[in-house]
Amino acid sequence: MAEGVPAYRRDRLRLPAAQRRRQIVEVTRRLIAERGFWGLSMQDVADGCGLTVQGLLHHVGSKDGLLASVLEHAEIEDALQLAVQLGTGDSDLTGDPVDGTAPGVVDLPQVCAAIVRRNAVQPEIVRLHAVLAAESLEPRHPAHAYFLARHRRALAALSELAKPLSRDPESLARQILATMDGLELQWLRDPDNADLVREWEAASALIFGQAGT
Repeated sequence: MAEGVPAYRRDRLRLPAAQRRRQIVEVTRRLIAERGFWGLSMQDVADGCGLTVQGLLHHVGSKDGLLASVLEHAEIEDALQLAVQLGTGDSDLTGDPVDGTAPGVVDLPQVCAAIVRRNAVQPEIVRLHAVLAAESLEPRHPAHAYFLARHRRALAALSELAKPLSRDPESLARQILATMDGLELQWLRDPDNADLVREWEAASALIFGQAGT
């Protein structure tokens, strides 16, 4: 074998399909969080998994298919973590705020606090979403429609819960999402000096205090 060939090429392991897909997702998620989708190459993902590009394509079909797999996996993890924080088990919850929660189980402050607590324990997923959400403001980005739909679902769900608290529930929901997004960016940039949960508690006291007036 030629000198300089990486060890993972020589010693590539055969993994079960489900385990391989999870590996691909994890490697891709890390690379996107570091470089963004536009800076991601299929070769880098393949190298990180010990595959050829052709072998990688066998599992994901295309670069857009790879991105779809990553987003789907992140949404499932989001849902499970949110269910844990809300104490609702792993039932119908999706990755979007309160989408699928049973009526009357939780109120808006509880849901918001649960979302923040969930995000505080999964910085890699929050970073992934932050990078992709910024990139996908470009309409030609393959995740543009996904993040627009995700935002609209979150806004609608929070607006519904905000109805007992505000005469303009959609405006209140927008303020909540904007505050969460801003605090998350500050936390991701300087996690040693920003406590996401504590900062949200301070901000929510102002938001919900004013909403009740």
